[in-house]
Amino acid sequence: MRIRVDVRDAPYEVYLGDGVRHEVGGFIAEHFARARMAVIITSPEIRRQPWFDFGIGIGFGVETTVIEVPDGEAAKTLASLEQVCEQLARHQVSRHDVVVGVGGGAITDLAGFAAAVYLRGVAVLQVPTSIVGQVDAAIGGKTAVNLAAGKNLVGAFHQPAGVWCDTATLVTLSERERVAGMGEVAKCWLLEGRTRAQLTDASMVELIELSVALKARIVAADEFETSGTRALLNYGHTLGHALELAALARNSDELRHGEAVAIGLAFAARLARALGRVGDDVVTQTDAVLDFFTLPRRCPRDLDLDEVIAVMARDKKAHHDLTFVLAGGEGYEVVAGIDARVVRGALEQFREA
Repeated sequence: MRIRVDVRDAPYEVYLGDGVRHEVGGFIAEHFARARMAVIITSPEIRRQPWFDFGIGIGFGVETTVIEVPDGEAAKTLASLEQVCEQLARHQVSRHDVVVGVGGGAITDLAGFAAAVYLRGVAVLQVPTSIVGQVDAAIGGKTAVNLAAGKNLVGAFHQPAGVWCDTATLVTLSERERVAGMGEVAKCWLLEGRTRAQLTDASMVELIELSVALKARIVAADEFETSGTRALLNYGHTLGHALELAALARNSDELRHGEAVAIGLAFAARLARALGRVGDDVVTQTDAVLDFFTLPRRCPRDLDLDEVIAVMARDKKAHHDLTFVLAGGEGYEVVAGIDARVVRGALEQFREA
């Protein structure tokens, strides 16, 4: 299955299916005839998986080597970016060569950003191996690393030349990783106006396809997030990113990205209700979708409200105010300039629920 991401300057395909990772070598031969080297960016844990069968040496029909980075969000640092770029330089990677990101959303983010800035831009191919990576991070060209002040604050737009979402890589995910990944799927399901009842007969492949197709449409319509359309993909992320950042400061394993997004979705529905934009039915439907995926939807009781509100004000789509993607009578939209007192009140009720 192919889904086209029809961005203006360099449209590309997202390939979905069992075993599509084996098509990367043929793609390089067809589209990068002058490439001498392919550099895989991955983690030690990913490299140990049984499906990691990319031949090293002449694995993609060109000289192939691996750069290992930490697992998870620990990869998304300026230090990791520097290490990757230093190794790209040592391998004498040129603008004719390709970077291949193989891993979850954090690794595809890092691989894309390294490809964006090394030599002012080399091609990147993405092989996302988690649900979050396949339905969100690897598609759309947003690449970034984190700062202590917030997630994804240093980055660049750099579209991949292709994305291979191989469902075979999802088999080895832990139960927690699988469930957490559904946070981004739940976001897409809600943005599409789907209900809990419609989830009953939906397969994993169909859920991934729906999510990829939605992102492809939105990215094609607003590649650089200039019209506001693409910002809709941040639904649930304003609080989600703030919770994730606070958790990372304590324990890198405390909260997964998809888990944080799920909590953010539950809160966004309640904030929309507090602002009079929606009624109880939207909150009920949101909770039902999150419950279907067994995702968390409650805020930690020890949440430092001042800290979280300060982090949310630094969110990428905010402009020195509090900005959320919220449901309303006409659908979802970016709502700026929300009174901090209203947000605090909604958070207090949410935290105590």
